[in-house]
This record gives sequence, C-alpha cells and structure tokens, in this order.
Amino acid sequence: MTHSEHTPPLRKPKWLRRRLPSGPAYEATRSLIERGGLHTVCQEAQCPNMWECFSSHTATFLILGDRCTRGCRFCAVGHDPQGLPDPEEPERVAKATEEMGLRYVVVTSVTRDDLPDGGASHFAATIHAIRTRQSKTRIEVLIPDFQGDPEALGVVLNARPDVLNHNVETVPRLYPRVRPQAIYERSLELLRRVSEESDIPGKSGLMLGLGETSEEIEQVLRDLRGASCAMLTLGQYLQPSTRQLPVDRYATPEEFEGWRTRALEMGFTHVASGPFVRSSYHAGDLFEKKRD
Repeated sequence: MTHSEHTPPLRKPKWLRRRLPSGPAYEATRSLIERGGLHTVCQEAQCPNMWECFSSHTATFLILGDRCTRGCRFCAVGHDPQGLPDPEEPERVAKATEEMGLRYVVVTSVTRDDLPDGGASHFAATIHAIRTRQSKTRIEVLIPDFQGDPEALGVVLNARPDVLNHNVETVPRLYPRVRPQAIYERSLELLRRVSEESDIPGKSGLMLGLGETSEEIEQVLRDLRGASCAMLTLGQYLQPSTRQLPVDRYATPEEFEGWRTRALEMGFTHVASGPFVRSSYHAGDLFEKKRD
C-alpha cells in the first residue's frame, strides 16, 4: 500500500532524527556565502545536511540563479528564472572556494531550458575560474540534462571537471508524477556519452521513498551500469515542505546497506547509500575512496 497525497504525513523514524550542528564554523560559511552574493543548493533545496556541511566548511554552489524552468515535484527550488546568468558569478564562486580552502568543490545549477546552451558555457566558465585560483582543487559538476544537446554536454566535458554527475532521481514509472519535464532515457544517454566521449567518471543518484519497488530500483541500477555510470548515490527522499510530494515510505538503514552491497556487486566503483546521503554529500570522500 502506497502513501497517498491526501493521507496524513508519515512519522519520521528515529534514524532520521539528529541534532543540528551549529557554531562559529557554520556561521562563518553561511556569512561568506551571503557576502559573496552566492546561492547554494544546500539552502535553496532545504537540504537536511546543510548544517553539517556548513560546519565542515563545505558547500555545493548553485549557479545560473536560484530559479528553475522546470517544476519537479520533489524539489523546493523556486521556478521561472528572470534574466541572463550573471557573468561575474563564476569568479565569485572561485573566490569563495579559495577563501573556504576547499580541496573538493561541487558546482550544480538550476535547470535553464530558456538558455540556448542550457547554461553549459557558464559551467565551463566556473570550472576555469576555480582552476585559475585553486589548481589542485577537485571539481565535481552536477548538471541538468541540457535537453539532450550533445554540444552543450561537450562544452562541460571539455572544461575537464574531475567528476560529472547527473541524477536520474527516481525510477522511470514515476517520472510523469515526480519529474514531468524530464525523460529517463535522455538522462541515461547523457551518462552514456560521458563515458564514450571522455575519461571523466560519470556519477548518478536516486532517491528512495517516492513509491518505487525493489524490482524497479534493481533495473535502474542495471540501466546505469549499462550506460557505464561509475559512481552512485542512494538517499532517502524527504519532503521539503507541504508543497512537494509526500514521502511514500522510509527505507531502513539496513535496506540502504543492502543496495550498497548490490550496487558494488554490479560493478559501480563506489557507492554512497544511506538515509541522509545526497548527490553531493561527502562527495570528496567518495572521490578519494574511488581513487584508492
């Protein structure tokens, strides 16, 4: 039995309750981001790991503004972007990366279907700006699908990020309800192109708790391996607010561990799987373990 949008919300289990870190490090990171006029996916998407990451001097930068052209029903980011990307944003991200002393930085964006290249050139400019200031910093980009435009993907690949991440988010049956403007096969094709056109490791992730079955999760993992996706994240969907889809179920830590084992058996180079795992959560640790 699945959880209906019209029934009371499920009670959050004990393994999803934890104290929120705070203190000087958290405030220093928050203040630096605010002073730089930057956006983070941590704040815009109301990520449950924001306090922990800020307290550890880490953040996932959100470029191309803070409003999206799509309306995914799991996401709290605002809609209907206004205007062109800020040409000074790449340099501000690079400066913040330098000031925070980041050895690993994740850059993601809202989806900008209103731009000719979907924002690919802005991703490339941000990568170049970070490399100029911090040549040893590892860079992961978490990109939208660019509406399947291979030239836009090529622009990002040519900028040579260390990891290219694109999330499938959920199983294909749920796309019309969860991601109505996305196409599952298009995302798989993007990941396939990453492996065919570069030596940059591809990464993807999906959320549990939206109504998927075990058989469907298994098939998505097979599809991702079929697209030569190397790295994987599995996390629990948490409803950001009453405006987004309700949680259908809470997967147990044991289930997440089972999927981690299964994914490694299928050939993923490294897997992060757990209730609080997000695509960029401890991304640097994931990259280092992959290299080891």
